[in-house]
Amino acid sequence: MSDFLHSTDRWLPGLAAMLALMGLSAFLSASETALFFLSHDEIRGFRLGRPRERAAAALLSDPDRVLTGILFWNLVVNLMYFAVSIVVSQRLLSAHLHTAAGVFGFAALVALLLWGEVVPKVVAAIWRRPLAPLVALPIVGLVRLLDPALPFFRALTSVARRTALPHIHQEPFLSTEDLEDAVNVSDLSAEMIRQEKQILHNILDLSEIRVEEVMRPRGSYAAFSPPIRAADLGGKMPSGDYVAVVRPGSDDVEGAIALSSFSLISTDRLDEAAAEVVHVPWCATLATVLTLLREQVADVASVVNEYGETIGIVTYDDLLDAVLIPEPDRAVRFLARQPVLEVAPGCYHAEGITPLRHLCSRLGMEYEPESDELVTLAGLLHEKLEHMPAVGDECTWRGYRVRVIEVSKRGRLRAMLSKEPSARETSP
Repeated sequence: MSDFLHSTDRWLPGLAAMLALMGLSAFLSASETALFFLSHDEIRGFRLGRPRERAAAALLSDPDRVLTGILFWNLVVNLMYFAVSIVVSQRLLSAHLHTAAGVFGFAALVALLLWGEVVPKVVAAIWRRPLAPLVALPIVGLVRLLDPALPFFRALTSVARRTALPHIHQEPFLSTEDLEDAVNVSDLSAEMIRQEKQILHNILDLSEIRVEEVMRPRGSYAAFSPPIRAADLGGKMPSGDYVAVVRPGSDDVEGAIALSSFSLISTDRLDEAAAEVVHVPWCATLATVLTLLREQVADVASVVNEYGETIGIVTYDDLLDAVLIPEPDRAVRFLARQPVLEVAPGCYHAEGITPLRHLCSRLGMEYEPESDELVTLAGLLHEKLEHMPAVGDECTWRGYRVRVIEVSKRGRLRAMLSKEPSARETSP
């Protein structure tokens, strides 16, 4: 033992370097846990917080990039730590301190596992909310240092996957139709009420319903170009509690402001609190959109057509409504009333914005997608009439006579659907 204490020149500098590397490893491990243990609500709150909190939320908008950066630098630090420990052990062996060299190597391994990995991760999981803003800015710098090498790593990963594991097949899984049949035939009346069954059906329908059936069409939401101030709102809360930030001179949505997140709306620029949006095509399913919103921790998706133009937006709350409401319909959100009203037996008044899926459900018919991929009653009328609908125009659709009874200046319309008499009823 005395020989070991008198040979400090052989192990003390290495020990100091190992302690510094262990501290850096603990910082990286704690940063990984603190950032990736944040809930979606906590990340949304950070986007409206202080600069460090906004930096943490911005980091998690691309989680793969952040995780790659943290793991890379943590691996580099750990390799340096073990390299130094090997050098110190070799120097102790050269001084014939065999026992001290063995104890030093084992203690170095245990210390790194305990104080460089386990303890920092446990502490960060408990105190993730205060720690995440503190580690955000250093992690931003470390990730940016690795950005030039990320394309190389991704290409290397792709080549390795195709070379070593070229025949990976996806495991078989049940289709949504099979799951719906299972829900229908199962006897759940004693265990599950009717509303719970309907929610299960709504969840399964997410993979079939396209986002254009649920989106808020362009013109139905508040949209302003920067700078945006509280006075621009006219003292009213816009529909949906969201304000879209659009490009000057265009309708393309670049961000969204969640006004419901403000406890007090000041006269300062609101566009500084805008969050990024996810851009999805009009033909994407609700399941795909919901997955993208959750992966990128976003609240709003911008729906674009085949030309890349924004035709509407859909919010996270809209997707939750599609799951939790027994018969979800976007027209109810816009009109604050039922879009299909029965005014007489077999006669209905329906708004043009009503989705055909909801209209069929209201009329007691099985929904069958139109051949031209029509979504709303207004689109159906445009297709049948082959011109802009006007009051008095009529057409037939699936046993109903559809007549336009009202057209507003903004293009919104209302139609009356009356059941056509069958041949047996009209015969003498």
